[in-house]
Amino acid sequence: QVQLVESGGGLVQPEGSLRLSCVVSGGIFALATMAWHRQAPGKEGELVASITDTGLKNYADSVKDRFTISRDNAKNTVYLQMNSLKPDDTALYYCRYSASSRRYWGQGTQVTVSS
Repeated sequence: QVQLVESGGGLVQPEGSLRLSCVVSGGIFALATMAWHRQAPGKEGELVASITDTGLKNYADSVKDRFTISRDNAKNTVYLQMNSLKPDDTALYYCRYSASSRRYWGQGTQVTVSS
């Protein structure tokens, strides 16, 4: 069973920064595609960023040039560095593990951007 635990969320002022972490246990992390999604109240869920096992990265247009996804295979951890945060970035952020046609999700970490 693959388990994902996110951390790093919180309350931040506009233009501030946060770094989210997602630690994975079980599975073969190095072979998985990892992604960050977010869900805000009243809005559709959004794929924020993804990184493949080979390090190929993709970002939603709404976060390009502000967010950076990275992974540390030695620590079974994927990160999301978020800079220049905006109130519209307020959401529950959760990570996804994809491998061998299976997907697993974490419980999420709340990010609130407000002055």
